[in-house]
Amino acid sequence: MLNQTTETVFFLLGFSDIWQLQMLHFVGFLLFYLATIMGNLLIIILVVLNHHLHTPMYFFLVNLSIADIGSISVNVPKAMSNSLMNIRLISYSECVSQVFFLMLFALTDMFLLTVMAYDRYVAICNPLRYEAVMNMGACIQMAAGAWIISIFYAALHIRGTFSITFCSNVINQFFCEIPQLLKLSCNNNYTMELGVNIFGASVAFGCFVFIIFSYVQIFTNVLRIPSEQARKKALSTCLPHLIVVCLFIVTGIIAYVCPTCKAPKDLVMMIAVLYTMLPPMMNPVIYSMRNQEIRSALSKFLKGGLCSKHQMSVIFL
Repeated sequence: MLNQTTETVFFLLGFSDIWQLQMLHFVGFLLFYLATIMGNLLIIILVVLNHHLHTPMYFFLVNLSIADIGSISVNVPKAMSNSLMNIRLISYSECVSQVFFLMLFALTDMFLLTVMAYDRYVAICNPLRYEAVMNMGACIQMAAGAWIISIFYAALHIRGTFSITFCSNVINQFFCEIPQLLKLSCNNNYTMELGVNIFGASVAFGCFVFIIFSYVQIFTNVLRIPSEQARKKALSTCLPHLIVVCLFIVTGIIAYVCPTCKAPKDLVMMIAVLYTMLPPMMNPVIYSMRNQEIRSALSKFLKGGLCSKHQMSVIFL
């Protein structure tokens, strides 16, 4: 019997035992990772350098990009390293860190998307009160609250998950994942983690209901706008966020439903790739394609008219 006090390493599953396929996975993960990092960094740079984007919506978008960079950096570099060096080991401390930061960034994403829905609700349904309600102080407090609550909840998950007794150290995944770790329990007695999961599901459901309610009110008000151009402008700021919310919710459901079902190993791992790598990579793409202000800022940036040499020196200093 192995427990958390004596166990020092876990064994992760690889995508293949064939070296050529491992290199193919390494290259694929590297391309996904670089595309995600570059896309989200570009969003951050565009918002920082363009004063027209210094609004609450883009302030939260920068926080979302930071969380996306963090989430994909938790497990993908380790997976690439394992493929490159043909190893499957992950230390106990690394596993704890992966679980903590994956939960931290995922929960922060959820809270930020909820706050962004509220921002759009106030902007469209109560435009006269927008500047008073969504002032910079309130935005900073909401963003800080999202990060702090996520840190606290991720710590609860760590306490619940790693307090159980493990009877095996082979994780049926290419990274440390809570559902797969719970399967390693000797006696299936993880009451504390079950309670934490129930609490988390309740919070997630509450956020989901709030987002749905906000968008029902938003679309009701948008349809009442007499000007077609004004309706399109309102929708152009809402649709990217709504698409990102749907992507996050669908992949989140897949993340917690599929590990509990009896699926083949390869299918489980491919689903994990879907929900861990697709949302962080697609978020900047969705906002760039559907948001006119981001596209305009990107066009100016590519033409070299977005910032001066002095601004660029400030950024890199």
